[in-house]
Amino acid sequence: MTHTHDLTAEQTAAAVRSRDISPVELTRHYLDRAERLNDRVGAYVTLTPELALEQARAAERLVASADDPEALPPLLGVPVPVKDLNMVSGVRMTLGSAAHADLTGFADDTVVVRLREAGSVHLGKTNTPEFGLPCYTENDVAPPARTPWDTSRSAGGSSGGAAAAVASGLAPVAQGSDGGGSIRIPASACGLFGIKPSRGRISHGPIVPDLFGLSTNGPIARTVRDAALLLDVMAGPRPGDMFHAPSGGEGTFLAAAGRPPGRLRIARSIEAGVPGVEIHPDVRAAYDSASELLEELGHEVVDVPLLWDAGLVPHFETLWAAMATLTPVAPDREELLQPLTRWLRARGEATSAAQLMTAHASLQAAMRTVLPVLDEYDAVLHPTLAQPPAPLGHFHGQTPEENFERQKLFTPFTSVYNISGQPAVNVPLHWTDEDLPIGVMLAGRLGGESTLISLSAQLEEARPWAHRKPEIWHA
Repeated sequence: MTHTHDLTAEQTAAAVRSRDISPVELTRHYLDRAERLNDRVGAYVTLTPELALEQARAAERLVASADDPEALPPLLGVPVPVKDLNMVSGVRMTLGSAAHADLTGFADDTVVVRLREAGSVHLGKTNTPEFGLPCYTENDVAPPARTPWDTSRSAGGSSGGAAAAVASGLAPVAQGSDGGGSIRIPASACGLFGIKPSRGRISHGPIVPDLFGLSTNGPIARTVRDAALLLDVMAGPRPGDMFHAPSGGEGTFLAAAGRPPGRLRIARSIEAGVPGVEIHPDVRAAYDSASELLEELGHEVVDVPLLWDAGLVPHFETLWAAMATLTPVAPDREELLQPLTRWLRARGEATSAAQLMTAHASLQAAMRTVLPVLDEYDAVLHPTLAQPPAPLGHFHGQTPEENFERQKLFTPFTSVYNISGQPAVNVPLHWTDEDLPIGVMLAGRLGGESTLISLSAQLEEARPWAHRKPEIWHA
């Protein structure tokens, strides 16, 4: 039996333009699934049925009046939820925190404006951990975000709700953001394709500062083409941006998904720059299998030594703790913050300006050494995570110090590409015998999203994954 949510976002948009699907019926379908099933996977913090149906009716009128359907906006009528770290005018915004459970957005940020302009329907706000700081999504304002492949395990974070929504058929695609792995981590845990774009590819304006250039918005999707389509919609600068990405090459990112990548030179490394990391056998199997598939497809795969060492870790931690202090919290609501957040904020508040600038300068100096070496390769292959999806409470039930150390051991590969600003993707090529997804990460040159998209599409064609669906898909 075929369900409406079996369609990809690209197929859904085409069906809306051809009038084979009503945007209103489509929106009701996803709202119904979200209302029935959200408690099982913790995908949404807030649903916005009135706004969604209003936008769906507007899309229906636009389709009915169109002389040229192909000229309609690219995501017209397609439901696309927004992460609860992004502001949507008039919609509740919690930032994943009980301290901010009653906030309402006063404006649309840039990615929301671009999603509106593309014709998408705003289903609601997806679940995120407090202030987007942890790599798992277990906050005090919503049920924990769970991977639908095993709901005793976490969907990851900080875009855990976005990934849970897409993997469970509660949204065709979703917007996420990534400051240390927050798109790639949940994409791996939920068996999805996710893109962390190059620094400056998507504007954070006009509300969120660029800070150290670590974080960026990006797409989470079931297919490479859907992610490329969503990236095309979100990409672009705006006045006041501190960072601007190099050109993405010729044509759109969606066009890149249809182009052969050619024969590429791909570095690979499974060494982690965090002391004490243990690589799970299933993760190693996924990494080796992906390496073999790349070679079978004609690419040169070269083992490279670790190019950054454990000395980078405390500098990144300094920046991360400083970022934790930037969200204002009223003194009488500090007690509502989770222990990890309070601990990080205390570390950040104890950091001097000199320490902060030294950390930032040290990371930049390291990247100036590493990037010329990485530029010799078209892509770099790593595991996305060191372990399979983590059980709920694996991090959250510990002291803040132990929590943070466990997160570092779980995610030793992702943050370096937030430091360097390079694009990186999670590719869901492997499932364990227990039917748990294990992703691999490919990183590219600065501005090299098109190469990563072409290569990922080739991998997807060789070893498809979108036909794999968890049990909740059929509920």
